[in-house]
Amino acid sequence: MSSPSFLRGGLTRRRFVTSLAAGGVATAFARPALAGVQQAGAIPAQAATQWQLTVAHTHIEIDRKSLKAPCIGGSVPAPTLRWRQGDTVEIAVTNHLKHQDTSLHWHGIRLPAQMDGVPGISFAGISPGQTFTYRFPVTQSGTYWYHGHSGMQEAQGLYGALVIDPTQPDPNACPRDYVIMLSEWTDVDPQNILNNLKMQSDYYTFRQRTAASLLPDAKAAGGVIPALKDRLAWSKMRMAATDISDVSGIIYSYLLNGQAPDTNWLGLFTPGERVRLRFINASSMTFFDVRIPGLELLVVQADGNDIEPVPVDEFRIGVAETYDVIVQPKANQAYTIFAQSEDRTGFARGTLAPRAGMSAPIPPLDPRPVRTMVDMGMGTMQPGQSMQTMQGMPGMAMPLHTPMATLPAAPHGASAPQHTHAAMPMAAAPHPTAPNTTAPVPTASTPKAKPPAQPDDTMDMSGMDMSDMDMPGMDRGGMSMPSRAHTSTAAHSPHAMPPSNTTSQTAHSGGHTMGHHTGPIDQAAPPATPSTAPPLLQVDDPGPPPLNVENQNIAAMPTDRLGSPGDGLEHNGRRVLTYKQLRATRPGTDPRPPTREIILHLTGNMERYIWGFNGRKFSESGPIRLKKNERVRFTLINDTMMEHPIHLHGMWSELENGQGAYQPYKHTIIAQPGSKLSYLVTADAPGMWAYHCHLMLHMDQGMFRTVIVA
Repeated sequence: MSSPSFLRGGLTRRRFVTSLAAGGVATAFARPALAGVQQAGAIPAQAATQWQLTVAHTHIEIDRKSLKAPCIGGSVPAPTLRWRQGDTVEIAVTNHLKHQDTSLHWHGIRLPAQMDGVPGISFAGISPGQTFTYRFPVTQSGTYWYHGHSGMQEAQGLYGALVIDPTQPDPNACPRDYVIMLSEWTDVDPQNILNNLKMQSDYYTFRQRTAASLLPDAKAAGGVIPALKDRLAWSKMRMAATDISDVSGIIYSYLLNGQAPDTNWLGLFTPGERVRLRFINASSMTFFDVRIPGLELLVVQADGNDIEPVPVDEFRIGVAETYDVIVQPKANQAYTIFAQSEDRTGFARGTLAPRAGMSAPIPPLDPRPVRTMVDMGMGTMQPGQSMQTMQGMPGMAMPLHTPMATLPAAPHGASAPQHTHAAMPMAAAPHPTAPNTTAPVPTASTPKAKPPAQPDDTMDMSGMDMSDMDMPGMDRGGMSMPSRAHTSTAAHSPHAMPPSNTTSQTAHSGGHTMGHHTGPIDQAAPPATPSTAPPLLQVDDPGPPPLNVENQNIAAMPTDRLGSPGDGLEHNGRRVLTYKQLRATRPGTDPRPPTREIILHLTGNMERYIWGFNGRKFSESGPIRLKKNERVRFTLINDTMMEHPIHLHGMWSELENGQGAYQPYKHTIIAQPGSKLSYLVTADAPGMWAYHCHLMLHMDQGMFRTVIVA
């Protein structure tokens, strides 16, 4: 992933690339100087501490699309690096690009800020002809990846896999072990892609709804009239319900370990043995839905961290995420690894087989997803249903934000009064290790919250035309509708997150503060000490962002979608992984509840192709400041109709998915359209860090922040 254009200092953009055809099984490097060529999908036989990597342009052709790609060792993907937890690694990176700076970012790796590899934030970048040596201790284990963070070079092929061996015996070790790297490839210049999207947001969405698709839509909607109302509503909002991915298979070839579908990457197995597949989504703009027909997938790791095994038939992997799965093919036959793009415009494909030369049938693409009012943040509202009807439903009252206040921590899922987004003092005393799931009674010294606003309180949503949804007062000139509830108990907020084992409150906050948490395999974490009183929770919340040139929508009723596998995957007859199923194999290292909450709205304007947090681009926003060892809750409210993979560098995100002390640790969290979710962060990594959407073009166009921990 590149740094945003406003941080690159005029770095040249090059052609858009993603992977190279290479073989299937295994080669090893003793002391990896990477003089040879490593076969794609192979893991070096031994871990090493010293690596020499050279970034240079190489002419690569895949699927009849040819260009000079900035890559390592003349291959795309770059060679897989194998490290060992507890070692200190040194990676010397030499830039042989003639007119471009370069960099490498170690995605999901806990390290000193100056080793993170983001030009303009953590270091100056690597100039042509220069060598930079990354040196840092390895404090974790699992499956990760590395990629360029300069000039969109990641999208041009500058990425590779990281495999880190644990210090203790690996509970998921298998006789066969492969990296499965998913990505895209195109010969279209990334700047041209961006220019086309800014000119026409659905430029690459070539499968629009037509008269031919009206009958299937009517069947799903319960009649022709509701289907027509739905289409009119989307038209009035100037949005396309079929706009699933900004860039599609019309220009992308989807790759598995650098190979196009007809090249067919091969991984060998012996019938009856367990095979570990380390899936990495190294694409710049594409989500993949992965399955292997005929085999059960046992998901054992998410973003490098072990989880309780979850048997599924399929899983969605967002950009920058990793999932480790174990399969056990027993028959003497081939099996297809099938990864279809979320918008169903193409697929990546490989084969597991007992011997070379075998292949298996390729399943047809699933029906394309179609966005709904849920994706617009309208909850279960249907076209033709009025806001008054929704208000009459239990739990659907949507009063305004309450004023700024500081409250004792309350069960997660409850709302808290809003607060300014300036830097705020923190309560220093950590919370007892034992969880507290009930709200403490405010004392005389505690400011009282304003009572919940009445349902007739409204928030301005001028600029949105939704007249075909029979929502009075909602038009392009001036739309008003009830806002999200900010009540003092979870019972008043039906779309709040499920209770966790920490004591805290949620709300909607402005994005000028943030953090992350050390993972269960991380060796460093701040100690927890007893306390007789719960910490005070301070909430940063400026309220809903304005509707303007930088923000096209406000999610009036954002929902908890952690139990949903995602658009296009629900009720498909297969067991599909959800975030709610992720449960860590050991409790988190920091049991303290948060003392601060930061609420960030994910915003954008598809027509102008502008993205940001809280209705502001990076160039209009200050840094998010955290105090060292501060425990913070981040609440994301996705006001857009797009998925956003949100990545905080340098620190873990502890997803609040209802698993109590065993909530999973992730480095990249997918915020589904129209959703609300939260995660906890321990700000134990001093320095300046990047925080952004990992969709490359979204980050480039403003969905980026810096986080300062001091």
